[in-house]
Amino acid sequence: MKVYTRTGDDGTTGLFFGGRVAKDGVGPSAYGTTDEVVSALGLARAEVGTDSEMGSLLIRLQRELFVVGAELATAPDNRHKLEPGKYLVTSEMVADLEPIIDDITGRFEAPQEFVLPGEDRASAALDVARTTVRRAERECVTATREGWLESTSQVVPYLNRLADLCWTLARWQEGQFRAARSDH
Repeated sequence: MKVYTRTGDDGTTGLFFGGRVAKDGVGPSAYGTTDEVVSALGLARAEVGTDSEMGSLLIRLQRELFVVGAELATAPDNRHKLEPGKYLVTSEMVADLEPIIDDITGRFEAPQEFVLPGEDRASAALDVARTTVRRAERECVTATREGWLESTSQVVPYLNRLADLCWTLARWQEGQFRAARSDH
């Protein structure tokens, strides 16, 4: 199997469950940005290691973002074919992020001023992921307004919580980095 198909040479892309749309349409733009988040989280995971608590959580989030991507890569008239939790974001997925945010927030002292990203590579990658999530969220708001996503879609709430979680994970990572540095 070849990686290239040439079918996108005309500026269109194929959708999940069929159909083609312009590559710069609201759906492809939103799932393309979501894919960027998956990569940024992968960079953070490479820094913290897959055998750590954070590494395991990042793998979970990367996989959940494939659910987000599947929903975004499906034309509205095919959304009924999506299986909740597998290809369609659910309210449970949104709610499941909240106790994680609460737990991690309790592990560090909240900054009292604006955060300057870059304390270490992992937290910087998480901040890149956070800002990319916010861009995806904005693109999904547009996709909802333009009818690509249904008003009942849980994609925007999921991305909203995910951005908060990325911020929380970055601050936790910075605290761990500072503690490890002060031990030396």
